[in-house]
Amino acid sequence: MIVVTFAFAILFALVHLGIGVLRFLDKTPRSRWLSAAGGIAVAYVFLHVLPELSSHRDTFADALNTSGGTAEDIVYGLAFAGLAAFYGLERVVKRSRKKNAQPDGTAGAFWLHIGSFAVYNFIIGYLLLHREEGGLRSLLFYGTAMTVHFITNDFSLRSDHKARYDHLARWILAGAVLAGWLMGYAITISETAIGMLFAFLAGGVVLNVLKEELPEERESRFVPFLLGGAGYMALLLAI
Repeated sequence: MIVVTFAFAILFALVHLGIGVLRFLDKTPRSRWLSAAGGIAVAYVFLHVLPELSSHRDTFADALNTSGGTAEDIVYGLAFAGLAAFYGLERVVKRSRKKNAQPDGTAGAFWLHIGSFAVYNFIIGYLLLHREEGGLRSLLFYGTAMTVHFITNDFSLRSDHKARYDHLARWILAGAVLAGWLMGYAITISETAIGMLFAFLAGGVVLNVLKEELPEERESRFVPFLLGGAGYMALLLAI
């Protein structure tokens, strides 16, 4: 199993390093492949991560010394915190670009943006080895969903930061996900802490997908998004 998790960590890193090669994604209207990838990631969160967290509410309640209902509220609150954190981050970056009339923003906004996503990647890398549900099946679903999610994320980050992404950011992001895997190999945290990380990640995934799909100027494709999400949902339910 450790070999499979490491293979996914390498795949994640390669997505960061090689996103510029996927030139067929860079077009308007938005590539149907990007929209489908977004649908897959959101389906994974709603059909796998959040139900799994809810099923472990008694574990959270015992660890936090509270009732099951309160523990569940805390978990979903963390998911909202993940969504809110990345929403705020996007607002800072967009405001920086607008205020300074620079298409790729200021250096400060760049470091805030990439630094935040480096932490995000670190968590994703760590969770390759420590998930709410163990086993190869869970790993394959997680690894596949995060691979396509990284494709949409990296395409957006490269569009935002252009040369800075190619020269520096992609190496930081690739290194962060590998560092997360290495930390997961070396250190195991409590089941409650893992659940909290998953909850925060779930909110971040939802926001990072929807911020790419909803703006009118993206000219996103609803049908590929729907088919990607419905197809992955059917797979999650069938296996």
